[in-house]
Amino acid sequence: MEPVRIDSGVQTTGVLIAEAVSDGNDGAGVGTTATTSDSARLPGSVGQLISDRFRCLQETANFVIDAGLSPNSGYFRIGSKTVGFGQCSSGAPANFVTEPLHDAGDHISVRGSSVHLPFDPVRIIDNLRSERYPATCRGIKTLSSRTAFRNLYYYARPLMPTAGRRYLQRVYFRGHDKIPFPSWPVDRSVESLFEQLLVLSMKSRNVERVPFVWFWPEGAQSCAMVTHDVETTAGRNFCPQLMDLNDSFGIKSSFQIIPEKRYTVSELFLGNIRQRGFEINVHDLNHDGRLMCERDEFLSRARRINCYGREFGAQGFRSAVMYRNLDWYDALEFSYDMSIPNVAHLDPQQGGCCTVFPFFINKVLELPLTTTQDYSLFEILRDYSIQLWKKQIALIRQKHGLVSFSIHPDYMIHRAARRLYAELLQYLCELRFRKETWIALPGEVAAWWRLRSRMQLVKTGSAWRIEGEGSGRAKVAYAVRDHGRLTYEIPEAPQRVRAGSKSSR
Repeated sequence: MEPVRIDSGVQTTGVLIAEAVSDGNDGAGVGTTATTSDSARLPGSVGQLISDRFRCLQETANFVIDAGLSPNSGYFRIGSKTVGFGQCSSGAPANFVTEPLHDAGDHISVRGSSVHLPFDPVRIIDNLRSERYPATCRGIKTLSSRTAFRNLYYYARPLMPTAGRRYLQRVYFRGHDKIPFPSWPVDRSVESLFEQLLVLSMKSRNVERVPFVWFWPEGAQSCAMVTHDVETTAGRNFCPQLMDLNDSFGIKSSFQIIPEKRYTVSELFLGNIRQRGFEINVHDLNHDGRLMCERDEFLSRARRINCYGREFGAQGFRSAVMYRNLDWYDALEFSYDMSIPNVAHLDPQQGGCCTVFPFFINKVLELPLTTTQDYSLFEILRDYSIQLWKKQIALIRQKHGLVSFSIHPDYMIHRAARRLYAELLQYLCELRFRKETWIALPGEVAAWWRLRSRMQLVKTGSAWRIEGEGSGRAKVAYAVRDHGRLTYEIPEAPQRVRAGSKSSR
């Protein structure tokens, strides 16, 4: 069978690779450097970083990080469209992304079998995925002003009518699409940088094809999952009808349940979700918006959250309002977390992890939220269509990533919202029918990504095979340098799963 060829949109010009992006979130201030906890979760080398992502052999180039990295972290360019945050040796990184930025891409060089870089891509990728870039440098509200607004909002929220809350939220998020970091509506910076590193490695070794373990089982071109955060008694009571709607399209989903205060959680309610083949996860503790405010309080709540996780038989967790602090995740006893948005322009804690793939935060696997939440779409943007969702799906699928949705039962009670959600489910079904997307439960996605992280490529004669648990569902793919552009081939995949187009960023 003719191999499927997939254009990843990565192109080289001489020794310069240009095609990624920029980003930003709560967390590090200007001039921050790595902490001990950061270093503990970083891979040991650029080669290991590439191998971990692609599950390929560690026969990569000799990556050399040039000496003299700047003492402080800041913003700089890597080509015309790529903005990184970190230390740089070829020029001074800027404190503000709106300043003229030094182009470190002009100083990347390939010398024999070595690739010389004026920055550390391991650190840059961790800065992006862990949101370790300053929130105050993106031309938006400062961290202190957002914190004050949040505290005032939660204090007054019980006294405000629904219309008043929504008006304040629209005012707060006005101009979200003008925020320079991350790239709206989907940021794929991490994927672009990984692809660039692989192309550089292949170029330095004069290699045209590199075998690796394809990202998803059975050669699927992307993955999709649907999740439901149950926030009120009305939403809890609507869950059976929402499961009926999902089942009518053959799509199972997960329900994130708030354990305390919001509503009663009976074993009958949980058992019905399990018996119907849906998944149960824990959603915060009591959804008061204060889980991540103070470490000692978080640790106290985390112990109770972990107990509820065992009681519910839950593998996954999501915090309320997508609040997060990655340095505290070790206290959570879950297989995976779903609290980090890809682009958080419409969340109180802004930022974004800048990737459309799962990634590990020490022992916890992060399944990022890569599309706009239903409430934000309907009430903040006032967009009563699925066009934004379809655009985000297309951008994620170009990088073969994870398309993840957060759909609230509380908002699906309304017929108009339910109609749009059914339209989305129908669209996902069409992608599944064409063998273009694997639709799975979050637990299934996490289980696959963990299995894939332990798979190994083995050469037998002239052929490659994959070893490890779950390898029967895995496919050998090839990254191919084709006239300066990176493409993917999956020899065993059917022709109709052809996908990919040139990235715009």
